[in-house]
Amino acid sequence: MGYIDGKWAPLIMMTVIHMINGMVNALIKKVLDGGINHMVIATYRLGISTIFLLPIAYFWERKTRPKLTISISCQLFISALFGASLVLYFYLLGLTYTSATLGSAFTAIMPALTFIMALIFRFEKLNMKTKVGYGIVLGTMISLGGALILTIYQGIPLTNSQEQASTLNHLTRHAHWTKGCIYLFISVMFFSSWMLIQAKVNVNYPCPYSSTVILSAFGTLQCALLSLIKTRNVEEWILKDRLTIITIIIAGVVAQGMCTVGISWCIKQRGPVFTSAFTPVMLMSATLFDFLIFHRMIYLGSVIGSVVVVIGLYVFLWSKSRQVNDCEINKLPTNAVEEEKEDEDHTNVNKLGNLLVIPMTP
Repeated sequence: MGYIDGKWAPLIMMTVIHMINGMVNALIKKVLDGGINHMVIATYRLGISTIFLLPIAYFWERKTRPKLTISISCQLFISALFGASLVLYFYLLGLTYTSATLGSAFTAIMPALTFIMALIFRFEKLNMKTKVGYGIVLGTMISLGGALILTIYQGIPLTNSQEQASTLNHLTRHAHWTKGCIYLFISVMFFSSWMLIQAKVNVNYPCPYSSTVILSAFGTLQCALLSLIKTRNVEEWILKDRLTIITIIIAGVVAQGMCTVGISWCIKQRGPVFTSAFTPVMLMSATLFDFLIFHRMIYLGSVIGSVVVVIGLYVFLWSKSRQVNDCEINKLPTNAVEEEKEDEDHTNVNKLGNLLVIPMTP
């Protein structure tokens, strides 16, 4: 118990969480291949997670939860649109055309892309005259370069699969691959935008569990409305396949609900950089599950692009951790006004960092 209760607990928990997320990605891809409306999956998943997290939020934040005003409700509604509905719409649509491996690989570029948006909207500052600044830029560029490789280069299949005989011709398959990667990149952009929006919302409503429940509830309603874009057939909402039902329950209760609580605990224990560093575990889990269980093909482009993305992620996270450490060491405010301003900036950065690892996407 000493190991479980001590320094190994966050490490073990983050490893298990990302293995579960990778497995859920592969399962959802399998269900999507069956022809189910992707927004039906999103709606049920968010609805189940809302029910699961509701009692936790109610009892955990009962004494600290502020009054929910109309203004905060509108902010959370917009946050749900960017962070749940549109993210899941494009992510699952991209997953339909690609694979669980690619979906997990694109998730790894979120920290770098969020940092770019944070710079544009002045949530973050960057000193290019330091080695740390160069490292952050280098890690960001490498991650985006990996995403570009994933999008434009599929490559030859590295494995033999039962899927190979039934695939479309090369040109059609590559067109679907590129289209899916574009959808995945759009979902990442929406998720990165949501982090900036939610960072502002957290100032007015600093209750992470209650905020997540409300966001999931709004997201459930929005996803149900977005599902009308593809079809209005009520029969699609009646789930009959056993694998589909099990996948949606696991995605809602475990991946969306329990993993949110577990990652939030790990952030408090070891910080956002530590938790973000385990993203490649999800990539490896999705790849192994896809290959060993569902016997899908693995392409050369996926391997090269994923490796480049992971290298960029670790360069970025290492440089970012050095930047945070340097800021803490060099923080010598000359007066109370400067100290208060630096504390406010640091708080905003921490809130943004905490959101980097909330598992809103499958």
